[in-house]
Amino acid sequence: MQQHSTAGGPARVLVVDDDPVVAEVVAAYLDRAGYTVERAGDGPAALDRAAAHRPDLVVLDLMLPGMDGLEVCRRLRERAPVPVIMLTARGDEDDRVLGLEVGADDYVTKPFSPRELVLRVASVLRRALPLPGPGPGGGAPLAAAGLTVDPAARRATRNGAELALTLREFDLLAFFLRHPGRAFRRDDLMREVWGWDFGDLSTVTVHVRRLRGKVEDDPARPRLIRTVWGVGYRFEPGGE
Repeated sequence: MQQHSTAGGPARVLVVDDDPVVAEVVAAYLDRAGYTVERAGDGPAALDRAAAHRPDLVVLDLMLPGMDGLEVCRRLRERAPVPVIMLTARGDEDDRVLGLEVGADDYVTKPFSPRELVLRVASVLRRALPLPGPGPGGGAPLAAAGLTVDPAARRATRNGAELALTLREFDLLAFFLRHPGRAFRRDDLMREVWGWDFGDLSTVTVHVRRLRGKVEDDPARPRLIRTVWGVGYRFEPGGE
């Protein structure tokens, strides 16, 4: 189902890639899928476009000339919590992790299937722009261990202070609060939180690490989001 922006029209996607062929192909597939698509060939142009017309999602190449995709992502995040899907031409895990560390919600490694990218865009937007009524973005507010999550308002707090969470960090925290005391494997979390049946499980690892940095007193010795060796992770609201 086509996602719509908060203004009610088709979701707006900004494609940032210095390769005009890649940008044209990606834009064409997204356009056929019903999105409003804008393009930029470098970082400054992308930031200008985003400032003029805030996108609902950005497809961002990592290897841009001058200002690379990591810096563009950081600057976009300073302005607003826009979802970002990073494109990387290299299969190096360090590149993928760097993208996730600066707040990218997903990544796709070149060469990629444009159809797969469209599916990833739809998956991320489905979380970022939830449809009215019950679903991943709805539900009653949740609270435990000084944490509160309001899924409808997309707002989370820790001891009364608002948390600056990315899209996936928010969904991950909400999922943990819904299932206290239960251990989940990383592939379970990828399926339940990301909505994917396949993917690099380091995505989950990085997001858990980032989330711990925002909700734990001592992220190096987590008391809330526990590692269950040989299994995955468990949320312990008692912190014991």
